[in-house]
Amino acid sequence: MPLKDSSRNRISADFGSPVNFNYELENPVLSLHWALVLRPAERALSGRKRSRRDWLRETSRLALGMPLSILPASEIFAGSASPLSTNGSAAQNITPPPISPISSLFSSDPTKYRFTLEEDRFLEQIERACFQFFWDEANAYTGLVKDRSRADGTDSRNVASIAATGFGLTGLCIADHRGWEDKRKIRERVRNTLRFVATRVPQAHGFFCHFLNFQNGERVFQSEVSSIDTCLFICGVLTCREYFDDAEIRDLANTLYNRVDWSWLLHGEKTLSMGWTPEHGFIKARWDSYNELMMVYLLGIGSPANVMSKTNWDAWTRTYFEFNGIRFIGSHAPLFVHQYSHAWFDFRGKRDKYADYFVNSVIATKVHELWCLELAREFPDYTEDLWGITASDSSRGYAVWGGPPAMGHIDGSVVPCAAGGSLPFLPEATLRVLRTMYTKYQERAWHRYGFVDAFNPLTNWYSQDVLGIDAGIIMLMAENARTGFVWEHFMKSDIAKNGMARAGFYPDAPETPALVTPPVPPGYPIFITR
Repeated sequence: MPLKDSSRNRISADFGSPVNFNYELENPVLSLHWALVLRPAERALSGRKRSRRDWLRETSRLALGMPLSILPASEIFAGSASPLSTNGSAAQNITPPPISPISSLFSSDPTKYRFTLEEDRFLEQIERACFQFFWDEANAYTGLVKDRSRADGTDSRNVASIAATGFGLTGLCIADHRGWEDKRKIRERVRNTLRFVATRVPQAHGFFCHFLNFQNGERVFQSEVSSIDTCLFICGVLTCREYFDDAEIRDLANTLYNRVDWSWLLHGEKTLSMGWTPEHGFIKARWDSYNELMMVYLLGIGSPANVMSKTNWDAWTRTYFEFNGIRFIGSHAPLFVHQYSHAWFDFRGKRDKYADYFVNSVIATKVHELWCLELAREFPDYTEDLWGITASDSSRGYAVWGGPPAMGHIDGSVVPCAAGGSLPFLPEATLRVLRTMYTKYQERAWHRYGFVDAFNPLTNWYSQDVLGIDAGIIMLMAENARTGFVWEHFMKSDIAKNGMARAGFYPDAPETPALVTPPVPPGYPIFITR
């Protein structure tokens, strides 16, 4: 049992830098005050500038969705029964607390905001610029989309990502619908992409490597066979299957989806492994707690092979966080974890026995805004008109940063996809941020492909690049906020519908007005963030 300091009712542990938390035995509510905890390999990496590619290679555990520089509770409670064990065993027989009601945060439902004609035109401009990245920076023969490019379009790099390609496929549906490019060329680009990936790109049990050679599809950088990146691609594939009335596209999409062997990544467990490499086998980290994982499980559960079921959906932990009295399901990870699954799966008006995940993302986004405003004492550029931090480029290289609780070396930078990827959740507030970025910082923050990946008004640093996944989440969520187009077509898929039904989703009742956050059931652990 870790040392208990009874004078302050605190259990404390030291893992290289302070990690203090309170644990009241009579009413187990955790209050954790996080400090940066770096393992030796991470310490070696933290002091030097590095690219996203190098960062992903050297810290694969973190790159695959694990919390950056936060020790898991199982390590903090080493040698004892953890109230936050990864399988949630301490709370298995306790009804989980509800998230905070929207009515306790807003005078009216923020998602009901309707864009003016001028605002809609501005979002059209943003979307179209993002699409230009996916049109210009995809190989016309392979269809693979670059992981990143210079924002002005002058780029000679040849590394693609399978995830960016999935965003790009969905972007082709949007572009066809909106008439941004020749419809014949768009359809041929979709066919080329699906043909090439189905027949030429190396795969393991239907899963693809994270990074690929732009020209021939070969694995690069010894990147992992990635479950989440493959699923981002598959979401794009299925969107094309439902949108285009085309027999070849439909057949190729079915081939790509049906080839995915979900049992392989389960590897005998209830939760999925994050990936695999031929050099080291299965990655030890698993999709076992809330983050961007919902799409992975729903795609697997929706499979006609019936390899996965509601048991797998129930197997991952939903960790509850509380910030200034506002409660939500969260993760020690950046804001994008509340965005990615929502780009395709339509969670509006639905819930499972645990939560309404759309409402949860609304609350998590509002909490992130409030947290950024609290940081204004240190970084005065953060205001109601300018906020938002998520994984992105930084002046030190690629950074996984955000909060609450704070993670990474936050320095006053802002990341456009934090607001852009949250447009359906807080449309008025996030649009105001994007407007500010465009009107005040357009000269250096806006180029051919839209916003640069990140910039810092306090230090005058601006990224030179656009990242495919970041441009992609802006493009898809802007379209969903405007018309629901991606949701409409993706959710026509029997896979999406079956996945949500089998996971136990049902229509959510209208919210009952409430003035306070519902109480925490006795015995349920909650992170109190600062």
